[in-house]
Amino acid sequence: MPTTTAEPPEDRILDTPFDTALGDRYLVYALSTITARSLPDLRDGLKPVHRRILWGMRLLRLDPGSGYKKSARVVGDVMGKYHPHGDQSIYDALVRLSQEFSLRYPLIDGQGNFGNIDGDNAAAMRYTEARLTRAATLLMDGLDEASVDFRPTYNGEEEEPEVFPGMFPNLLANGSSGIAVGMATSIPPHNAAEVLDAAMALLENGDLTDADLMVWVKGPDFPTGGICVEPAASIAESYATGRGSFRLRARWRREDLGQGMWRIVVEEIPYQVVKGKLIEALAELVNEKKLPILGDIDDESDEKVRIVIEPRSRNVDPAVLMESLFKLTDLEVRIPLNMNVLDHGRPGVLSLKSVIAKWLVHQRVVLVARSQYRLGKIDARLEILGGLLKAYLNLDEVIRIIREEDDAKKGLIAAFDLSETQAEAILNMRLRSLRKLEEFEITKENGSLTLEAKGLRGLITSPAEQTARLQKELGEIRALYDPATELGMRRTTIEAAPNVKLITLEEMIDKEPLTIIASQKGWVRAMKGHIDLAAGDAIKFKEGDGPAFAFHAHTTDKIMVAASDGRFYTLSPDKLPGGRGFGEPLRLMIDLGEGTEIVALSVAWPDARLLLAASDGRGFVVEAADVLAETRKGRQVVNLKAGAKLSVVRTIPTGHDMVAVIGDNRKLLVFDLAELPVMGRGQGVTLQRYKDGGLADARSFVMAEGLSWAMGGTTARTRTESDLTFWKGIRGSAGRLPPTGFPRDNKF
Repeated sequence: MPTTTAEPPEDRILDTPFDTALGDRYLVYALSTITARSLPDLRDGLKPVHRRILWGMRLLRLDPGSGYKKSARVVGDVMGKYHPHGDQSIYDALVRLSQEFSLRYPLIDGQGNFGNIDGDNAAAMRYTEARLTRAATLLMDGLDEASVDFRPTYNGEEEEPEVFPGMFPNLLANGSSGIAVGMATSIPPHNAAEVLDAAMALLENGDLTDADLMVWVKGPDFPTGGICVEPAASIAESYATGRGSFRLRARWRREDLGQGMWRIVVEEIPYQVVKGKLIEALAELVNEKKLPILGDIDDESDEKVRIVIEPRSRNVDPAVLMESLFKLTDLEVRIPLNMNVLDHGRPGVLSLKSVIAKWLVHQRVVLVARSQYRLGKIDARLEILGGLLKAYLNLDEVIRIIREEDDAKKGLIAAFDLSETQAEAILNMRLRSLRKLEEFEITKENGSLTLEAKGLRGLITSPAEQTARLQKELGEIRALYDPATELGMRRTTIEAAPNVKLITLEEMIDKEPLTIIASQKGWVRAMKGHIDLAAGDAIKFKEGDGPAFAFHAHTTDKIMVAASDGRFYTLSPDKLPGGRGFGEPLRLMIDLGEGTEIVALSVAWPDARLLLAASDGRGFVVEAADVLAETRKGRQVVNLKAGAKLSVVRTIPTGHDMVAVIGDNRKLLVFDLAELPVMGRGQGVTLQRYKDGGLADARSFVMAEGLSWAMGGTTARTRTESDLTFWKGIRGSAGRLPPTGFPRDNKF
């Protein structure tokens, strides 16, 4: 017997460009993620893992009327037979299908700890039990009637449905969310009765528009309730395009305590907001005094949400307090809408009408398939009944053939023109069936089945009859989820946002005088009142430290911090440490870079302009409002060249028209302020040209008043140079030696 040699490995190497090979492989991964993991199917609103979980539970006969089975049993079956992925990922999907705060109409009835709205995880799968809900059985109704296609499982040993046929509108009723490769989906839950009403209206009149359907579909209906304050025009546009978002806020009420006292009780929080984290965020507002009109927070929730919010004063307007909390916390969130779904395996963003219309097309296909399946069963039964009737009409001859013929089956076929199926049915009859009553029952059944078959044939060929049948069946399901029932009642209210004037945080803070003190080593504090800055002995510093900045401010001001790396930061004076000690390091309050120095620390006047200059002689003018930053990281305003640092930050008073610049080389230059650009961010322009060294100082002034500088010493005298013609030039010039008596440190 000849032997065959294995193909050498080098002969199996494909010479393919790397980008082509990588692209092909990534495309396969991307398509797998899109079609088999992240996006729901338009027809049943499920992803493969959810469909396999429900299918596995159906085969375990976990119907709503049956007992529960361990979740571990379900997960094991699903993982072993249909979904060969991690057991924890399957269990997480099962848990979500059972959570009443995640799904508007849960598909799994869980027993045990399946997590809660506080964000606590579910118990291990060995401790919990599950069975299907009525909604899940409605979704799978018709699987035994050849209504949808089945496909082999991953190992070819079992079969699973490609999609569920049931008439429960799961895609819109329960919504879906997922992130695929290059696309995502986000569909909020809706009220099932409203969706079914819209579907029946669209069946009756296919010309209805998305706007027309909003007569029935008012907007999302979240399992956790809340109030949707999105304008009607915005909701209509979102449903027409398939993209948009909805503003959802908590439901609250004012609770009177008598004697003019009151508090706010929050009874519903927005969808997918973790209550535990929400309470932490509210407590942080109280502890850090970020909202001065907020007094205290208390979580009194049990099975129902009850968050108690107490105001700082009885004079606070409850609506203003809540509007402030909506702005600062997740008591108000935006729920995105992106109706990106799989339509026969192809992803696409659809409008509300398209989603419902295509779902109805699927239901029509399922109806025809189920009717054909039923018709096939009836035809098979009628064939048998026809043979049985012939047997009853010739009962004596049938008995004779069975008793005397060697091959009774052939004898019956030849004698009465029967099919093999009919002959087999006659031979399988019991003797007790030969009574007269049985013949009457067979005749009756034959008549009713014949009539049903006629109706099914008409249904299969008549779109009008299909529409009528769909209307009837949709109406029956709609009755199960009638808005009058507890499960069907709308939970989310659609309302217009109240017109409440929201006061700023500055308006909430009592205006009190402060003195801001910063040391050379970066320790900052806020002393109450406006103390005498000249009395240096009254302000104490740590040993080896000394004063750097000191100025008067108020609690309602903003404090501007400028760093040598060109970043600007903003502090609130009311949050600075008090003046009892030495304060706290500034680096604990803002993210200062390593080795960065503080160049300026002062009150930020939003209407003012600032002169900024770097050590390399470049600079520009910036509006003070453009340097304010709300985060610890600050805002990069000056883009510095390598080796340069921000060295001058000066306020430009109203009326100043000139700029004076002096360098380390002791050359003074005066030029028009108008030559400097006003920028929000950048490197700026050259102020003065240097051969050696860099910029020492810069300031603005009024030409008509001359340039003044301190003489030094204890007399605090100043000198003013009125005639600056000798030093006046154009921006970027080298300048000339300053007037006699100018400070030796080259500082104005």
